[in-house]
Amino acid sequence: MLIKNLKLESKFNTFLLIIFILGAILTSTLLFQVLERNAETEVSDRAKLIVQTMNSVRDYTTSNIQPLLNDRLEVEPAFIPETVPAFSATEVFQKLRKNEAYRSFFYKEATLNPTNLRDKVDSFETSLVEKFRNEPTTKELSGFRDLPSGKVFYTARPLSIKKDSCLRCHSTPDRAPKSQIATYGADNGFGWKLNEIVATQVISVPAEEILNNAQDALKVVMAVLLAVFGAILLAINYLLRRTIIQPIKNMVKTAEAVSLGDMDAEFQHQNDDEIGLLATAFGRMKSSLQISMNLLKQWE
Repeated sequence: MLIKNLKLESKFNTFLLIIFILGAILTSTLLFQVLERNAETEVSDRAKLIVQTMNSVRDYTTSNIQPLLNDRLEVEPAFIPETVPAFSATEVFQKLRKNEAYRSFFYKEATLNPTNLRDKVDSFETSLVEKFRNEPTTKELSGFRDLPSGKVFYTARPLSIKKDSCLRCHSTPDRAPKSQIATYGADNGFGWKLNEIVATQVISVPAEEILNNAQDALKVVMAVLLAVFGAILLAINYLLRRTIIQPIKNMVKTAEAVSLGDMDAEFQHQNDDEIGLLATAFGRMKSSLQISMNLLKQWE
């Protein structure tokens, strides 16, 4: 009922505004999903690159470093940690973090029962390892986490014992190299089994800046859409007022003048559009009315 009482221009503007609001909601929702997906893809690609790099370090350590140093583990007074792939990967990553661009990145081979306690899992990492154990077909877990340093994107992969040679250091203390026992003791890092998932390889990539950039991009796009809609609304209102509203108002004034007996008033419209046709029709109606009035006067 309320909209029926509005003038034509107000009805038109209300209709456009409703369309814009619905379009803005739909556009912002779809655009946010696209930008968020792109941001997730970007941080995921960064994480995968680092994981692949760390795995290359692990492979190099296993293939090239271990064969050179394994025999020394029995005679050295202290354990040589460079023979451990996890140690090599962690140390390489720590050097990478000295670069300002990677200071907020994080890499850890989180282990349930590690030899080196710096690799001990926390509660979140424990849940990842347990999930990998309960779902053997799951090869990767990823998502966003809120940390005190900000939002991060994490990627986690299971680590299991694939070679029997690995059990030399992790099955029982009596099989372990003497240097290992001397350095780390006989309480940690034992009891592992072949093909058992004992750890998770976790890489965390800062996502706060990328997500903020996506939100900023969304704000810019929505601001541009708002500006464009405002300009379109002003242009349409100008055309509506000039080509429809004002000519109709002029015809209303002319019709009122004719109804009061002013037969010299003319329905004028310069364009041959629908308003022009209406003005012509009103002009013919006025002429017919005038003829009828003249005939009535003649009969009187």
